[in-house]
Amino acid sequence: LIDFALLVTLKTPSMYNLLKCAFATVSAFDLGGGKALQTVNRGPNLAAVTTAVNGEGTATAESNGDESPDLNIRLNVNEKARTVTSICTSGTLCTVSSSDGIEGAPFGSFVDYVLDDEGLPVLLMNEMSMHTMNIRDNNMVTLFAQIGGSSGSENKGQDVSRCSITGSIERIDDKASDMDLIRMRYSIAHSYADQVIDSPKFAFYRVQPKKIYFVGGFGVLAKWVPVEEYKAAAPDILAREANEIVSRLNSDHGEDLFLTAEHLLDCAEVENVRVTAVDRLGLDIRVTKRGPRRNKLITDEFRVGFRIPVISVEDAKSEILKVFQEAWEKCNGYDWGGDTNVPGSTVPILKIAEDSL
Repeated sequence: LIDFALLVTLKTPSMYNLLKCAFATVSAFDLGGGKALQTVNRGPNLAAVTTAVNGEGTATAESNGDESPDLNIRLNVNEKARTVTSICTSGTLCTVSSSDGIEGAPFGSFVDYVLDDEGLPVLLMNEMSMHTMNIRDNNMVTLFAQIGGSSGSENKGQDVSRCSITGSIERIDDKASDMDLIRMRYSIAHSYADQVIDSPKFAFYRVQPKKIYFVGGFGVLAKWVPVEEYKAAAPDILAREANEIVSRLNSDHGEDLFLTAEHLLDCAEVENVRVTAVDRLGLDIRVTKRGPRRNKLITDEFRVGFRIPVISVEDAKSEILKVFQEAWEKCNGYDWGGDTNVPGSTVPILKIAEDSL
């Protein structure tokens, strides 16, 4: 598997031609189940454009009169919600206050949690904590979890994914079938747990969701998630390393990102290019360019998909490397003779949002 450090070495026609041959067979299939991955022959323009601002968009063909491709290059909302709750190990528990003078008011507490096998949050709670006392009178709660950006992450404030799980919270019986698993997971996730986990003043509680709400960030997808579909969804395999990958791409691969924007995304007068997210199906790229009026900037969001879903960080590096390589090839006018598509023409791309700043 190829690391980013090999990018310069592979930027030669002979080396990369060997790489293309090696991946030619596996690239036609979806590793998730053998289904052929549909790609886009874009020609001079983007073949598929979708707008997904405050809701999910529908892909539409833009060139050559092609049918709208069903591009499987974005996580669905169920997977996104499950990813958020899986990455986070703490959040805000909102209970209904039972204290004098503020009865019925919302009361927020910082809490740690883990997930059970169905993705349901499990909390270790002290009987003397205010939120524990609150649920004795009203056990309806909301657990709010939000992905925190790393020190090098650009996603801060409201521009991060978050999830709210609302439902009843119930104490777990000590003889529950999954109690041993819960104790193990909690001890691994929270080092202090071993000191209090056997105390009679502490007990495990599980949230039974009635409604789940997911928000993808500032001004993007926000949607209710069906509880059963959330339970059946799998978190993204790259989730825990995504911030580090995004940070490295933005700090070390500025030239490659500009080539991608100009030659694969067909953007002109580019001022800035940043990767904003990455997952097993692709990466999101934000391009800021000069608008038609003076001092006017246009910001577009693109989804650049991987030809095959990745199953590791190394796989993701390899797929990103191939995107960068094809952008470089197109910039330098390479044509591989027998190939029917020009470099970059089969990279699946969606334009997911557009805004003016």
